[in-house]
Amino acid sequence: MANKYYALGDQRSEKVGDLFATIARRYDLINDIQSLGLHRRWKRRLADLAEVRPGLRALDVCCGTGDIAFELAARGAEVIGLDFSEAMLAVARTRKSKVQTLKSNVSKAGSRVAFLRGDAQQIPFPEGFFDIVTVGYGLRNLASWETGLREMQRVTKPGGRLLVLDFGKPDNALWRALYFAYLRAFVPLPGKVFCGDAAAYAYVLESLKHYPAQRGVAAKMRELGLVNVRTLDLIGGIMSITFAEKLK
Repeated sequence: MANKYYALGDQRSEKVGDLFATIARRYDLINDIQSLGLHRRWKRRLADLAEVRPGLRALDVCCGTGDIAFELAARGAEVIGLDFSEAMLAVARTRKSKVQTLKSNVSKAGSRVAFLRGDAQQIPFPEGFFDIVTVGYGLRNLASWETGLREMQRVTKPGGRLLVLDFGKPDNALWRALYFAYLRAFVPLPGKVFCGDAAAYAYVLESLKHYPAQRGVAAKMRELGLVNVRTLDLIGGIMSITFAEKLK
């Protein structure tokens, strides 16, 4: 049976919008449950690879509730978090307002983040505007992930870095089969329990089937003329960070 949140073509954005409107309030909790909190470590690893320095300008595409944006800002970057889901941005902005009430370096990080509604396939910034451009668990959700990656490249400065964190496809066939079985059997359960809709997380496997994952993203980066393209496989490739630099 087709997943009700997955569609190709013109309906893609509408369906994905419905998905995130459904899960926004419980998104962070379910991520913690499903990954045993490891997703936070993976996002910190992405920030490590981004080589953030104070004063750099960063864009987090498909920012969701803001995890990566806050992590980049905590390291000194001036960050824009871009997402098309108002429901997810509402959570991100609430988190920002709570962070800014803290009397610590965390509050300073909150002041360095702004959240903006926009389309990752038509990023509303000029060419070469950002030193760092990231996306976590978002490229796979676009109607055209290739267009999204091309837009990320466009707004990156020469010498800047692009990083993509997402579910992967392990090269090992047995490990991949076991992983897909896990996604099919267990990942939908938190969606059913916390959102009343198992399809909201069964979507992960459905979308991954249509996504080339780390190898395809790396190949497209090279095709676009990006350099120093590398992939960091996590847990045998079930998660991955693919990163590259824009030619100076």
